[in-house]
Amino acid sequence: MKQQKESWITILFSFAAPCKGKMTISVFSAIVSVAGGFIPFWAVYKILLAFINQTVTMSDIVFWCLVGGAGYLIRIVCFGISTILAHISAYTILEGIRLKIANRLMKAPLGEVMGRRIGYLKNIIVDKVEEVEPPLAHMIPELLSNLLLPVAIFIWLLAIDWRMGLAVLIAPLLAMIPMFFLMRNYSSQYAAYMDASDHVNSVIIEYVEGIEVVKAFNQSTSSYEKFVGAVRSFKDFTLAWFKSTWKTMNLMMAILPTTLLGVLPVGLLLVQSGSISPAELAMGVILSLSIVGPLMKATTFINEAKSMEFSVEAANELLNLPVLPDSGKEVSIAHHDIVLEHVTFSYDGSKQNDVLRGVSLKMSEGSFTALVGPSGGGKSTVARLIARFWDVTGGSIAIGGYNIKELSIRQLSELISFVTQDNFLFNCSLKENIRLGNPNATDEEVYAAAKAACCDEFIARLEKGYDTPAGDAGRRLSGGEKQRIAIARAILKNAPIVILDEATAFTDPQNEDKIQKSIMALSKGKTLLVIAHRLSTIQNANQIAVLKKGQIVDCGKQQELLNRCPLYADMWKAHVGAKNWSVGEIPQVDTAVPPQMRQTEEKKEVAVNV
Repeated sequence: MKQQKESWITILFSFAAPCKGKMTISVFSAIVSVAGGFIPFWAVYKILLAFINQTVTMSDIVFWCLVGGAGYLIRIVCFGISTILAHISAYTILEGIRLKIANRLMKAPLGEVMGRRIGYLKNIIVDKVEEVEPPLAHMIPELLSNLLLPVAIFIWLLAIDWRMGLAVLIAPLLAMIPMFFLMRNYSSQYAAYMDASDHVNSVIIEYVEGIEVVKAFNQSTSSYEKFVGAVRSFKDFTLAWFKSTWKTMNLMMAILPTTLLGVLPVGLLLVQSGSISPAELAMGVILSLSIVGPLMKATTFINEAKSMEFSVEAANELLNLPVLPDSGKEVSIAHHDIVLEHVTFSYDGSKQNDVLRGVSLKMSEGSFTALVGPSGGGKSTVARLIARFWDVTGGSIAIGGYNIKELSIRQLSELISFVTQDNFLFNCSLKENIRLGNPNATDEEVYAAAKAACCDEFIARLEKGYDTPAGDAGRRLSGGEKQRIAIARAILKNAPIVILDEATAFTDPQNEDKIQKSIMALSKGKTLLVIAHRLSTIQNANQIAVLKKGQIVDCGKQQELLNRCPLYADMWKAHVGAKNWSVGEIPQVDTAVPPQMRQTEEKKEVAVNV
């Protein structure tokens, strides 16, 4: 049976739960404010009655004016208390929602986070969450009071005469007719509006972030046309929607304030028949006019409700991301062998889309294992599964004889240093970026790690040295410099297992040898897993596993694979050829290529020459 979708109103009230006390007082103050707002009406009625009965005195006028003023003061003070408490609660709740979302993102499988665009996440965490503020700060206290006031006025008019009560409903009921036609397809129209808004936002972000590529490839005209087209399309859609609704909307807003058109003629007939007094007629007229403001405000909230619904549901979606199960247990690990047994994995959970199929591999403690193979073969996926960025779909991964699911996520993260191809740096000093590997490290330990990773050379050239900010996402540094900072971070962490996912991808030839030495220093005595396209960096590995289409096709040492694995031999030949090739030169035969491979190539050359 399909689970019923939770109402956004229910979700909204669940957001308000942490500030339940303040919100309750806010609502109560709003109700008292409404009650206080009736006192001036009652005071005016008493003064009118005194004039009609010719019993008016100056002291009576002063007394009822003071009563009316006191009622107005109660209304203003209580409304202020309600608004202040509602806003304090709202921004406290927004803070809580954002912190909860950040915490949820940390606990969710990496795929759930990486599968969403950064712009989308930013839009929810910053913009959509902010849009939850109006219903929390205004709708809950103010809408309640704006609905209570018309209900109370209706009851008061019924008390004067039931026909006066029905007369005041004429205008709102007539206004409901165009509102019905207006709201008939409002949900689908608003959903289309949100899709159009998301599209134009994504095009704008794409245009701004890709402006360097646009300029480099002289695509400014076509890209600008795409940008202009998206903006114009959004404008056309919005205007078309407005034009299709403005007549109905204006008709509704014209009818809604006309409560007097029903109350006045009915009231005059009732006075003429002696059913009510002139004073009661005057009171009815005043009350019918006072109902207009609250009804108009309530209508505004109703129009904004759909925007609030999308915001609340978007925030709730991130708050309900699946959580990676955490055992919370600290286990005693005697060694750091890594064993993969029949591991299968699919990003969407379906067997048809398996990225890995029955991968089995053992990495002994202190050994150097390399994963190689064509792009898309599943190398990075294996590394991330070991770090438990995701959970395997089938099979198991064990460290030190324990399934990694039995370890707490905290303990597992302490066991593994992970250096990727694209390393993120925070916008703080380089020293603090390195210190992320071990927050308790001293400055001397940070400097030593940086020196081991060959960072001290380029850091010394910077004006502020180690105190130089890395910039947003490390933009002040080159790709190679960012990688060396990341390696220094891993050296400082000193975890027993090191995973390098193309960690030398951006390293320039002059520093590659230094980086290789720093990596060897980092991995000394540790279980090392390296994913590499530069085969020269892993030719001394204890074992090289060749992955293709999610399966290990062979595993062994360099020379063993060159002799028996055609795929690896082809990759090695291509790698060596690329290293020896230079512009304007004929590539030389590399003696590192096995004789049988050279003979094959010579035969191919002869065939071509013939």
